[in-house]
Amino acid sequence: MGANLALNLADSGNRVTVYNRTTSVTDEFMEGEAGEKDMAAVSTLEDMVKTLFKPRVVLLMVSAGAPVDHVIAALASLLEAGDIVVDGGNSLYTDTARRCHELGERGIHFVGAGVSGGEEGARHGPSIMPGGDPAAWPVIERMFKGIAAKAPDGTPCCEWIGEGGAGHYVKMVHNGIEYGDMQVIAEAYDLMRRGRGMSPADIADVFARWDKGRLRSYLVEITAEILTATERGEPLVDKILDAAGQKGTGKWTVIASMESAEPTSLVAEAVYARIVSSDPVRRSRSADVHGESVGSIHVDVDDIESALYASKIISYAQGFRLMQSASIENGWDLDLGTIASIWRAGCIIRAEFLEDITAAYATTPNLVDLTEAPFFVDALRFALPGWRRVVAAAVSAGIPAPAYASALTYFDGMRSRRLPASLIQAQRDYFGAHTFERVDQARGEFFHHDWG
Repeated sequence: MGANLALNLADSGNRVTVYNRTTSVTDEFMEGEAGEKDMAAVSTLEDMVKTLFKPRVVLLMVSAGAPVDHVIAALASLLEAGDIVVDGGNSLYTDTARRCHELGERGIHFVGAGVSGGEEGARHGPSIMPGGDPAAWPVIERMFKGIAAKAPDGTPCCEWIGEGGAGHYVKMVHNGIEYGDMQVIAEAYDLMRRGRGMSPADIADVFARWDKGRLRSYLVEITAEILTATERGEPLVDKILDAAGQKGTGKWTVIASMESAEPTSLVAEAVYARIVSSDPVRRSRSADVHGESVGSIHVDVDDIESALYASKIISYAQGFRLMQSASIENGWDLDLGTIASIWRAGCIIRAEFLEDITAAYATTPNLVDLTEAPFFVDALRFALPGWRRVVAAAVSAGIPAPAYASALTYFDGMRSRRLPASLIQAQRDYFGAHTFERVDQARGEFFHHDWG
């Protein structure tokens, strides 16, 4: 992604200097397309800093965590007050907030910019979510908006998110939602493949059809392409080990949601589904011990589409509620409508669906919950019968559909006027005198009962 961002920046009229700690990597890069552009290559950080005009802008594309701190430590003594360091990797937002403070004490402006779109997006236009020291934005705005993807209405998919770790927080939630999107697509595939006995080619046709409707998106598009790929006449997807990897942003989203008391249950199920998949030996042993009870399902493809779409609504609603809560906690003043709008193109979760979310926030800027927007109220109402049929059929057939089931459970829980938590509070008070509130008294007043 770093190489492609450099090419993108050069194409947009910026003079670019590139550096990699492995000189051979830099040399190979310059022997390609980069050699034809307004681009210089250096072998040391000192030389890189010397070639940059003031205020210098240094964009880091290195692995999150300690590597970022190591590069910043090496750079800090070479830069001057007013210079700007941008971390374009997937750093944890708390690390970004810390780096903003540490570099700010030296007069150096730090920006944590979430960049989404993979290698292709980096080259031709990603979605960019910058946050950190606001003094940097007037300097880098033209540069970043110039390389960003353009939404269908021509708007650059890049806008200032907020101070401190705001940019990387929003990118973290984006990635958590991405985990969820991939999981609900995978569950649809599994239900059609194992539950309905459809071939990958036939399922590809279904996804291609869905990509022309309300599920139109980058991930649905590439899923259709993936399922048509063959090797020696056999579906390539069947030759890929069913053990999914992850880099941590989904887990961070779930941890952050617990800290903010805003459930992202679908993202959590997506993370756990990857963890379950990661040990095929254990799963095979368990199948030998307990038997693999997988039967056919008697629901049509349209019902599966409803389950996917409704679950997707819930996942985004949870993600936007989490960002809203974090905005209040951290004083970021996040504009959720703007965030939805810059995800419309360039990023991995780009989809027609985000046009509907953008419109919902444009109509009601202070929208508390996406599921309460009239468009999504109607969408959930119409999807609900098929969604229930799919979850029930999956459970009966022994085909795991954790994202669909979790999303449906959350939806049912959030619209329940009465939940069994009253019994949980009674239990807590019984064994630990933790007290409880009463329905016939004002919130905030607590009582204890002598259960003995």
